[in-house]
Amino acid sequence: MREQVREQAVEERPFAFDERDFRRVCRMIHARAGIHLGAHKRDMVYSRLARRLRARGFETFSDYLDMVEDADAGEDQHFINALTTNLTSFFREAHHFPLLAAQLQAAPSSGQPLRIWCCAASTGEEPWSLAITACEAFGTLAPPVRILATDIDTAVLQSAMRGVYPLERIESIDIERKRRFFQRGSGANAGQCRVRPELRALVEFRPLNLLDADYGLRPGSLLAVFCRNVMIYFDKPTQYAVLQRIAPLLSPDGRMYAGHSESFNHAADLVAPCGRTVYRAVARTGGA
Repeated sequence: MREQVREQAVEERPFAFDERDFRRVCRMIHARAGIHLGAHKRDMVYSRLARRLRARGFETFSDYLDMVEDADAGEDQHFINALTTNLTSFFREAHHFPLLAAQLQAAPSSGQPLRIWCCAASTGEEPWSLAITACEAFGTLAPPVRILATDIDTAVLQSAMRGVYPLERIESIDIERKRRFFQRGSGANAGQCRVRPELRALVEFRPLNLLDADYGLRPGSLLAVFCRNVMIYFDKPTQYAVLQRIAPLLSPDGRMYAGHSESFNHAADLVAPCGRTVYRAVARTGGA
């Protein structure tokens, strides 16, 4: 019965989409964003890209994908945005934030801001959580910290930059944090909140593809890199290539924070565990 329902749903799909199209999508998104799609993602791919076919007036996936590969068509970024997963929340995987606070407090003062990179900013909850943590660690709304927040998905990045959320998005945050770090909307903005301007001053948003050969960041400049729940979408060779670029960016006391289901045993020459889903760069020349 379940199989009959699935077949009926397929028959009702308005756009032609066969195994060849799916495999082509898999190759294209892997080449553009490093995302590895398993066979179980076929329905998700159809659902997300069907919206783009409607928007651009195509009847078949084959014709749509031809357009994506046409550099002059301007569809490439929309294709990437459609297939990027953006699941996030404030203080997600909460055990990392006290560790970051302790790291910030222990960092020697150099007169320069302490730098944090959030690799997958999504709609902004993670970088704003990092900014709040920095403020609390130093007991001020103007801590000596700067946060770079990047994402390959330009659509969610625009949302992150606004820093505006429905009130239910901050329900799990305690009352004192809400009072100190968020402004509640009124009138036409009732039911919404936005992060305080002081937090916005700490965060720079920028589009960035982790497949890029150069991230434009200085080696050894980062105290912390939050690269959480990103690598799960990459195959092992892609993970290794990304870690080759991230590890040299960490300062001697720098740490990379990963997602709860991510493990990098295959990159033991690049990073070593030093806590619960926390890694340090392996020394590249002598020493430990």
